[in-house]
Amino acid sequence: YQQKLKLALIGQSIFGQEVYNKLRKEGHKVVGVFTVPDKNGQADPLALAAEKDGTPVFKFPRWRAKGKPIQEVVEAYKSVGAELNVLPFCTQFIPMDVIDCPKHGSIIYHPSILPRHRGASAINWTLIQGDKKAGFTIFWADDGLDTGPILLQRECDVGQNDTVDDLYNRFLFPEGIKAMVEAVHLIADGKAPRIPQPKEGATYEGIQKKENAEIPWDQPAAALHNWIRGHDKVPGAWATIDGQVVTFYGSSLLDASVPAGQELAIKGASRPGLITKNGLVVFGNDGKMVLVRNLQFEDGKMIPASKYFSTDETAALELTEQEKRMAEDIRDIWKGILSNVAVIEDSTDFFKSGASSMHVVRMLEEIKQKYSGLQLQNEDVYMATKFADFIQMAVRKFRGEDKEEELVIDYVSKNVNNMTVNMPYQCFINGQFINAEDGKTYDTINPADGSIIASVSSASLADVDKAVAAAKEAFENGEWGRMKARGKGRLMYRLADLMEEHQEELATIESIDSGAVYTLALKTHVGMSVQTFRYFAGWCDKIQASEYGATIPINQARPNHNLTFTKKEPIGVCAIVIPWNYPLMMLAWKSAACLAAGNTLVLKPAQVTPLTSLKFAELSAKAGFPKGVINILPGSGGLVGQHLSEHSDVRKVGFTGSTPTGKQIMKSAATNLKKVSLELGGKSPLIIFSDCELDRAVKMGMGAVYFNKGENCIAAGRLFVEESIHDEFVRKVVEEIKKMKIGDPLDRSTDHGPQNHKAHLEKLLQYCETGVKEGATLVYGGRQVRRPGFFMEPTVFTDVEDHMYIAQEESFGPVMVISKFKNGDVDGVLRRANTTEYGLASGVFTKDISKALYISEKLEAGTVFINTYNKTDVAAPFGGFKQSGFGKDLGEEALHEYLRTKAITVEY
Repeated sequence: YQQKLKLALIGQSIFGQEVYNKLRKEGHKVVGVFTVPDKNGQADPLALAAEKDGTPVFKFPRWRAKGKPIQEVVEAYKSVGAELNVLPFCTQFIPMDVIDCPKHGSIIYHPSILPRHRGASAINWTLIQGDKKAGFTIFWADDGLDTGPILLQRECDVGQNDTVDDLYNRFLFPEGIKAMVEAVHLIADGKAPRIPQPKEGATYEGIQKKENAEIPWDQPAAALHNWIRGHDKVPGAWATIDGQVVTFYGSSLLDASVPAGQELAIKGASRPGLITKNGLVVFGNDGKMVLVRNLQFEDGKMIPASKYFSTDETAALELTEQEKRMAEDIRDIWKGILSNVAVIEDSTDFFKSGASSMHVVRMLEEIKQKYSGLQLQNEDVYMATKFADFIQMAVRKFRGEDKEEELVIDYVSKNVNNMTVNMPYQCFINGQFINAEDGKTYDTINPADGSIIASVSSASLADVDKAVAAAKEAFENGEWGRMKARGKGRLMYRLADLMEEHQEELATIESIDSGAVYTLALKTHVGMSVQTFRYFAGWCDKIQASEYGATIPINQARPNHNLTFTKKEPIGVCAIVIPWNYPLMMLAWKSAACLAAGNTLVLKPAQVTPLTSLKFAELSAKAGFPKGVINILPGSGGLVGQHLSEHSDVRKVGFTGSTPTGKQIMKSAATNLKKVSLELGGKSPLIIFSDCELDRAVKMGMGAVYFNKGENCIAAGRLFVEESIHDEFVRKVVEEIKKMKIGDPLDRSTDHGPQNHKAHLEKLLQYCETGVKEGATLVYGGRQVRRPGFFMEPTVFTDVEDHMYIAQEESFGPVMVISKFKNGDVDGVLRRANTTEYGLASGVFTKDISKALYISEKLEAGTVFINTYNKTDVAAPFGGFKQSGFGKDLGEEALHEYLRTKAITVEY
């Protein structure tokens, strides 16, 4: 902009002060500030800023008397010679003689998208009427009530639980200041439009005051919620309880089954409310529920609604010398804010002494500067408005006495592996271990002997709804959503440390629940889980760096300039469904990336292996993860997994499992077009050429098949061995199998443990029978081991032809399927290796690096191993092609699965 204007600012408040400061910074001259008289001896913030700068300040109690302008006031205004009146926030009625006086007239800020919600309570009515969009208008003042031509407008989305303060602080305040300055720039350059307000959609609502904010109970829950939040914090929606007016704050819709609680009669409500552990639950006429977190009584005292029936009066604390000094420091801070109060006494009420919500922010920031270890929230001030109460609350927080009650866990404990393992067995929802809503349980079995380990809660549909609601609340309104990226990273590092501290217990639980050999469980199942959380913890504060947030050069529309940049944002509530072969590691692969991106999650472990996931939940709570961020639901995939994939509040599903189930999840996810990533079945080819190091190829080939009892996503489902070394390769494999020790997975010398569960063992035996029937040669194994438990002999098939069932379908067990190929037929074996609908992994053994790289380019698989196998790392992306799914776990690329990209363009 080229021109500088002489401005008169008419109004008040911090908002007015910020507009004043920004306009002066841009070079405009503020020739006069017209504001309200001092209140309780305190000047308005706008007046304070102007007086500090030496700008003329006028404090008129009114501009009119008996409907006519007061001439002395008008003359005082005209004396400053303004070219434009700027009214950022004004509660006084300004005469048209003043409005029309300047060369450019007057502009006014109004907190609604005009012509909707004209009137002084526009923000309240935006929420009361359930608008999906909020915003503000800067318009040219005329002689109507908010009817003048529009200069500019901005809008934002309204969240389901947004309050007036939320909208104001997040959008209306910061963006409104920028827009007021922009409007003055447009006027200065002669580019400001005057767009007549449309008649269609125009509304006017009266001022909301305490007397007309009583809650009208005969309406649906959503309307009750809108009424309460539309009056939060001012003037406050209220109801009569036990003969006194009680004001409701902090409402949210409660989409769950009716919780347990003590009934509370509310005047006018057709159904009593319920005082529950989470707050006051009230009911709409549609039977749905609203949760209210805080209640305020007529004397100004505010309490958590959950404490309504609590009669315990906490005894006054005796302060240490350090705490006494802190109390005096806080008294000085109050004195600095409440300058109109001669002495800050114990009975001094912060708000009744003239403080506002902006003073709350100032007070807390000043306390934080002096006592960084004392973390206070705005709500704490509203809960303790008198000085003595505030000090008692602050000291309790300083001592850590306000911390939430210790996590209550019912364990199944077992003395096993020379230790006592303590295993939670209930659903983990919103930071608590609880029984399933319907009380149902199921038995989880030790595959080593078929014994019952524990009866585990089997989550119901209601439990899914509760867990999703908790995750959504934590994401949208909880501490996790407000937490800085490095704070999230610190929690993830702390969780990794706790997992490492409990690694022997976790490995033991993993072993008895899944059949994993203990040494493998310790190194891989648990060890890689710890590494995964540490890796992604390091990403938390780097997501906006590098390609994760970029500035993009775009074509400029002259003479304007534009800046376009991208921003990566978390998706929201994520559902994670994991398999039974690596229960803890699959949890870590998906959950760590999900949390690092800033999401919350509901995880369903495999029905047959829930125990390490529930132990993980316990450790996450001990690490300090806020309630609702992590939720674990053991139970049926057809019930819990299906409902999660369909749920409208879930925005992402990450799944590892079978291809048919993955296809079903994609169909279910279409209900709200949620983002999906799938790691599905495989039939990974391993090609072994005659020029390989044969002993290494034998060792690695056996690991490719028998690692983790063959229950391995990337297991080599089919080996292609060059004809000239085929027989020797088979002979060496059988010799090595005979050396393997099959037995108790907790025995450190055991090489091969039991299959995960009985049904899977039976499926593997059937698989082998099919191979024999089709004409493949069963060289070794194919039978159940004669001992208790679900043990199977490592198995070798040769002479496997391409059309056979075992050549095409995954066994997911210890079955080596070998086909020979002609010497030197590289392209032929490639065609055979790629003739599969799967593409998860693959491998090649050869000393010829050129041949290896050629094959790696041609193999249609997400991972190619050369002269090695099963070498995964937390920094390397993992995922398949074709019907093995899409999306990646691990590495940088995994973060993309849990983020969304927003492009922002600014004109300047």
